[in-house]
Amino acid sequence: MSTEAGLPDKPRLKRSGRAPRTGILHLGPGAFFRAFNAVYTDEAMATAGGDWGITAVSLRSPTVRDQLAPQDCVYTSVARSPDGDRPKIVGAINRVLVAPEAQEAVIAAMADPAVRIVSMTITEKGYCHEPATGRLNADHPDITHDLAHPATPRSAAGFIVAALKRRRANGSPPFTVLSCDNLPSNGRLAQSVVLEFAERVDPKLADWISAQVPFPATMVDRITPATTEGDITRLAEEAGYCDRACVVHEPFRQWVIEDRFAAGRPAWEEAGAQFVDDVEAHELMKLRCLNGTHSALAYLGYLAGFETIADTVADGDFSRYCENLWTAEIVPTIPTPQGENLHVYCATLMQRYRNPAIQHRTWQIAMDGSQKLPQRILGTIRDNLEADRVPTGLCLAVAGWMRYVGGVDENGSSIDVQDPLADRLRAASDSATDPEGKVAALLAIEEVFDPALAADPHFREAVVRAYSALAERGSAASVREAAK
Repeated sequence: MSTEAGLPDKPRLKRSGRAPRTGILHLGPGAFFRAFNAVYTDEAMATAGGDWGITAVSLRSPTVRDQLAPQDCVYTSVARSPDGDRPKIVGAINRVLVAPEAQEAVIAAMADPAVRIVSMTITEKGYCHEPATGRLNADHPDITHDLAHPATPRSAAGFIVAALKRRRANGSPPFTVLSCDNLPSNGRLAQSVVLEFAERVDPKLADWISAQVPFPATMVDRITPATTEGDITRLAEEAGYCDRACVVHEPFRQWVIEDRFAAGRPAWEEAGAQFVDDVEAHELMKLRCLNGTHSALAYLGYLAGFETIADTVADGDFSRYCENLWTAEIVPTIPTPQGENLHVYCATLMQRYRNPAIQHRTWQIAMDGSQKLPQRILGTIRDNLEADRVPTGLCLAVAGWMRYVGGVDENGSSIDVQDPLADRLRAASDSATDPEGKVAALLAIEEVFDPALAADPHFREAVVRAYSALAERGSAASVREAAK
């Protein structure tokens, strides 16, 4: 029986059988990876075989290692819907390394020729790039550290370049770098930051990486809220075992992948993945239709007092506002991907948002907005402006983000803003007392806003007007007006 403090009084989940041999090393084994990538890989190996076990590497915290190690790295993936829970034990992960504790072990693992794919779910901020330009942020503390101390890297780019340098020196073949983050052209972004970093280390190494290492783009989609103590207790009561590493997610999933790999891949198509020549249209569809409205609902919903997305869209004004965004401002900017119907896709999204069993907190989605806004919302705004349309609904979302990062909600309570630029954003907001001044100060932050967009008079005017409405009437009233 479990004796650790705070654990349900059930036996700990354990592996039955042998762990799969490593073929993939994954950076960032958070909840989404365990609800998505590892599940696809587990199912692919079960159907088609292959040595595609996953060595998971946490770049920051030992939490996932401490959760998984006592369970032989197996855990439960729980698909939750109004009809109930469907648990599945996943055994694709075979070990977890914590990078700050074992930099050399991580580099050695990545340099092992058995590793044919290095995949990543490190979130936007993990790329150490400028979100407005996509370029490597050479002044990022982790990048400056890694360039000065290449044997003890901190960043994903630092580890990847160190490992590829060793493989090249050893005459080993390269691995594929597979970004699985919610970013436009995520393969190109990963390639850009890795090549820029490598160029500063060794231009000849950068040339070798450019010629030899594939960086396929992907589109990933599965809503995965943060696991709660209640989720762990519920699973223990229903399944009869304790699993500290369990993840809860919606039943829906979609993975679209460019089929470019250096040394093979799992048969992910056997688990439902779609392999295509070009992911861009699917990627744009998902980033703008799902992630864009998710962020809009998160900021405005949080300000209106809603705790989850399901709570937010249960309000008729917010659901109509979301549908208006799709119809009038988002779908007109997206080319239809092969095999997709954009209006059906958006209707399915609303059904997913309404799932009351998925408690996806607005506060969780609101994290790291300075990194997310350029990809999820600002590009759509730019495309509308170029078509001589002022997207007032999306400008309201931007104003909602500006109110949110000001750090004080509509009741005067403090907001726990989790963002790498949180202090600068709060200082910019506090530097002015009126809506026009606050908007101007925040638009001047070039890491978020491209100067050309920030200078557009139609955009500035719409955001100032929306911010004024939020300040005067509040989020609920502003959304009600936008929903008409």
